[in-house]
This record gives sequence, C-alpha cells and structure tokens, in this order.
Amino acid sequence: MTFAIRVKPGTRVDLGSIDSSDNGGLTKKSGKERMELLALQLNDLQDTLYAAGQHGVLVVLQGMDTSGKDGTIRRVFRYIDPLGAKSWAFKVPTELELRHDFLWRIHDKVPERGMMTIFNRSHYEDVLVVRVNNLAPVDVWRSRYEHINAFERLLTESNTVVLKFFLHISPEEQRLRLLAREADVEKSWKLSVSDWAQRQSWPAYMEAYEDALSKCSTKQAPWHIVPADRKWFRDLAVAEAIVDALEPLKAGWIESLATLGVERRKELAEYRARGGES
Repeated sequence: MTFAIRVKPGTRVDLGSIDSSDNGGLTKKSGKERMELLALQLNDLQDTLYAAGQHGVLVVLQGMDTSGKDGTIRRVFRYIDPLGAKSWAFKVPTELELRHDFLWRIHDKVPERGMMTIFNRSHYEDVLVVRVNNLAPVDVWRSRYEHINAFERLLTESNTVVLKFFLHISPEEQRLRLLAREADVEKSWKLSVSDWAQRQSWPAYMEAYEDALSKCSTKQAPWHIVPADRKWFRDLAVAEAIVDALEPLKAGWIESLATLGVERRKELAEYRARGGES
C-alpha cells in the first residue's frame, strides 16, 4: 500500500480535501515496525547506489513550520552512511545569492552520481515565501514554475532521481506543536515570533502550495503529499515512497557492480602474471 499521495501531472491539488491526520489504517506500533524495516532497506539501497555511482538521489522536503522536516530527516535516514549522503537547509538568501538567479544556490547543492542529498526547504521557497510575502513582483515568481520544471527535467535527464514531499499538517496541529515547543525548555530556542505571525497567512500559503504542487508535479519529478499530523505515519510514508522509487533501479546497480568486479579481477590477474604479489 502506498501511503504518500502522488500528485498526478496535470491535475489540480485541493489540500483541504486531504486528511492531514490520516494513519493509513495502521496502529502506531505496526507503523513503527514497518518504518524500521524500510529504514534498513533504504540503508541497503543507499550502499548500492553509492557503490554503483550511476544515479544521484535528491529528496526535497517542504512544509509549514513544525511540519517535521528535521524529524523526517533524522528518522527516515537514521541508518544512512554519512559518506554517501548530504543534507542542506535553505534559509533566507544571502546578499551574494540574491545577486544571482534564484536557482544558482540550488544547483550547486544537487547530488553527484552515487550520492543521496536531502533538501530541507528548497527552490520552491521562491514560489511560496516570496509569493506570500510579496518579495518579488507577480510576473517574476509566476515565471518560476516553468524554470523549476526545466531545472528538474535537466536533473532527471542527468540520472538524478528527484522525489519531492509536502509534509501536510493542519493549522490546529501546528498550533499544538508551537505551544509544546514554547513549554519545552530544551526546545524553546527554536521559537520565533515569525512562526506565529506566518499563521495569519495560512490560507495564502495553502493556495501557494496548491499551485506549486499542481504546476510542478511531473512524471520525472513527482510531488508527494504526506499526511503529517502523526509523526510516525509521516516518516513511514516518506520512507516507503523513497524505497519504492529506488528499488527498481537496484538490479541495474548490481549488474554494473558485477561487471566492474570482473574487470577488477582481470586487472589483478594481469598484475600477478607480471610477478605481483598474490
């Protein structure tokens, strides 16, 4: 069963019709058990991805504040070898970044072949925050959907697997998480007045997200909507979608490694025939 909702290209997303508290018919216990197996499977896939060096994998996480982007990274990728993975958080652009096109700072961080990269926020901020807060003229941010699709097409045609996840929480759940953060001495450092202020723009953000999800979900670089009110279900849905996307590629990776093994053994045999140590 697929728990993340894959956005079909060309369709219009209505976030209001999607239950952010969905549990897929699972209990928390059974969900966490399945998540553990998927985390181990993802580790195996990442090892093979790294060794084969044929594809890069880009995972994009977007969502409102407190939707769980950091937590998703910690739990879904808990067993990943750090040598084969990177994570980047995109915050407010620096002065230098603002002097370039909006994709300049993004392109530098996409994964090379063999690597898995996770984006905590991404190039989509330029059609979300920029749009809602009127940081650029309408004709500027509106043209960016086309640029984003072209950019992601370039990535996929260069053997990068692009998987995008919108972590969908309700405004009620966000409020509870913000209050819990405020009450927790060890987590209150995360507090920001802007977290509460941005809640006033919730309808505008949902409209912006609906446009981004609708306009920029393609066959090559699909968007997935993940019900995220339940943290354990959020993690499970993301992990399952990533594993489902990578598992069909594994056979090709193993085949290339087997071919490489034959070549390496031949080189070693030739080395020994020339008197090298055996």
